[in-house]
Amino acid sequence: MLAFTLAAYVNPTPTSAQTASAVAAVRPDSNPLLATWAGPYGGFPAFDKVQVSHFKPALEAAMAENLQEIQAIASNPQAPTFENTIAALERAGHSLDRVQTVYGVWSGTMSNPEVQAVQREMAPRMAAFGDQITQNEPLFKRIEAVYNSPDKKKLTPEQQRLTFVYYNNFVRAGAKLDAKAKTRLSEINQQLAGLFTRFSQNVLADETDSVLVLKTPADLSGLPTSLRDDAANTATARKITAAGVITNTRSSIEPFLTYSDQRKLREKAWRMFYNRGDNGGPHDNNALITEILQLRAERAKLLGYATHAHLRLDNTMAKTPEAAMQLMEQVWAPAVARVKEEVADMQALAKKEGANIKIEPWDYRYYAEKVRKARYDLDQNEVKQYLQLDKMREGMFWVAGELFNFTFSPVTDVPVYHPDVKVWKVKDKTSGKHVGLWYFDPYARPGKRSGAWMNAYRKQERMNGEVSTIVSNNSNFVKGKDGAPTLISWTDATTLFHEFGHALHGLSSNVTYPTLSGTSVVRDYVEFPSQVLENWLPTPQVLQRFAVHYQTGKPIPQVLVDRIEKASTFNQGFETTEFLASALIDMKLHLAGDQKIDADKFERETLAQLGMPSEIVMRHRTPQFSHVFSSDGYSAGYYSYLWSVVLASDAYGAFTEAGGPYDKAVGQRLTKYIFSVGNTVDPADAYRSFRGRDPKIDALMRERGFPMKGAKANQPATKKPATKKS
Repeated sequence: MLAFTLAAYVNPTPTSAQTASAVAAVRPDSNPLLATWAGPYGGFPAFDKVQVSHFKPALEAAMAENLQEIQAIASNPQAPTFENTIAALERAGHSLDRVQTVYGVWSGTMSNPEVQAVQREMAPRMAAFGDQITQNEPLFKRIEAVYNSPDKKKLTPEQQRLTFVYYNNFVRAGAKLDAKAKTRLSEINQQLAGLFTRFSQNVLADETDSVLVLKTPADLSGLPTSLRDDAANTATARKITAAGVITNTRSSIEPFLTYSDQRKLREKAWRMFYNRGDNGGPHDNNALITEILQLRAERAKLLGYATHAHLRLDNTMAKTPEAAMQLMEQVWAPAVARVKEEVADMQALAKKEGANIKIEPWDYRYYAEKVRKARYDLDQNEVKQYLQLDKMREGMFWVAGELFNFTFSPVTDVPVYHPDVKVWKVKDKTSGKHVGLWYFDPYARPGKRSGAWMNAYRKQERMNGEVSTIVSNNSNFVKGKDGAPTLISWTDATTLFHEFGHALHGLSSNVTYPTLSGTSVVRDYVEFPSQVLENWLPTPQVLQRFAVHYQTGKPIPQVLVDRIEKASTFNQGFETTEFLASALIDMKLHLAGDQKIDADKFERETLAQLGMPSEIVMRHRTPQFSHVFSSDGYSAGYYSYLWSVVLASDAYGAFTEAGGPYDKAVGQRLTKYIFSVGNTVDPADAYRSFRGRDPKIDALMRERGFPMKGAKANQPATKKPATKKS
């Protein structure tokens, strides 16, 4: 998952007295968040100097400073040009960008009641501040003038693209609305910001406060040694007297559901995890979802779109909800059919073992693992012995060196926000040129949101000299005790490579303007570079060098690798269906328009209409669907993972059709046309430049072992945008 920091804002004119007063109230010498990042590597965040009390005054002062910067742009008496308007906007807001970066890190990884109080107060204020940008009529008129100027054709292609992005973003945010509509739009955005904050804090509360206590050694039955050790370490860390503790995060729950012999405890763990945000009481999210959906529908209509889904997809590769739905429905039927086969196999095995049960969601992973072992002689716990977190990280570095010509070297002269965080400097292998910094925050802890994601602390650009990027990857592994290696599953290793793909997208950026840099691309394209990197984990070059046994140091046996490959399409019905259920619910919720929706009821009834197998639930149930309800980020956009994996599967085919995964020529094309260009070109054009054609769905269907109907399965068609309502 890609986590976006808030962009630096620009703003209309305040009074001079207001601005001067706010800026003077907090200076860099009294608040380190406002200081320019100093030190080597182009500077870096002074995480060691941060206090929660700094956030509110720093945000206020940085916004006020931004107002001063924008005053000169919006009121410039000279005729609008690219340089005095678009480029000037690119130079504005750097202080606010730095403050928001650190604020975002604390909000996502170091949250506590004090941080959450700041979030609740500042979220609506920052939303209102953002609306003042797009509702600044003199500012928009200048942008529009540059966009419509006949001189635009004299600009470089990147400058033309940047002008289009600014103009399009302002229009989509309501710049052309009348005064009454703008006022209502801003009210909606402020309300949504508050609701998003409450939603994410409710999920975090359920994740932090709820644990499964394994009281006796018998409660550990079936668990591999590594998971027993992790559970015991967690109990010690949480000061709970018990045989072990399972935390309410995916990285802890899924292994427990896979191996625990205690069916009642599996059910208890499953319900704890899948009912986050849906337990009644102060942390229940259902009423918030209803409000969010109503406000989004009203906003879409104000902006001239039929639904929120139409608004969101107008600025994507898919262009329309219909195109996204067509792709999802094409994959849904074969995925559900495969689930029925998988369940039949599990049911037969359970019966053979004497378990007189019907497979339930809390049984699925447990019996799937048994079937996998019986059919392929593949024990995921055996695989795990060869997947040490540190070694997998080294493997990612090696792949980055082969594909992108990067080297990673640890540094100790950069402050971090938690002792678990480590930093590496990244250089070009050939020239030795500094590329950027990579921060890695791998372990779970209270106050850190669950999941895995990437952040960009600073974007690469070269408007006024070369500015190198700073990126981070974040995970939630359970830390080994007393320096013991952290062993991770094959799925976790795949996720690790996925998120590192986002980081490499940022590190490879080679553009002039920060707005177009790195991962700043449309939603259903941004997951493509990360999805494609997953393909390098199972390559022999990685496994033989870095998948080594944590005790013997011997590389993973080829016979085990062969079993992994043979089982590669196993359980794809489950994996695909649980994802698609979430993506379809997301899209259908946002296609429902202004209907007043009861989230639990809508989820239940829609899944029944879709023919959702009773043995599976959505990967992200609606009350905890942070992708969709903690921001607008992936709203009506969760489908983008499937859209992107179609691109990724097809793109990897370019390597297999050539000299293999490390083919230098194909790798250079991947960097040149995909990883380095950011949003300087249309993504469809970028893909065609790399592949020589549009993507096809065939490779995805083959990878997942799904049948192809005839020969008509092709690319996810990119359609023309739907006509907006007047």
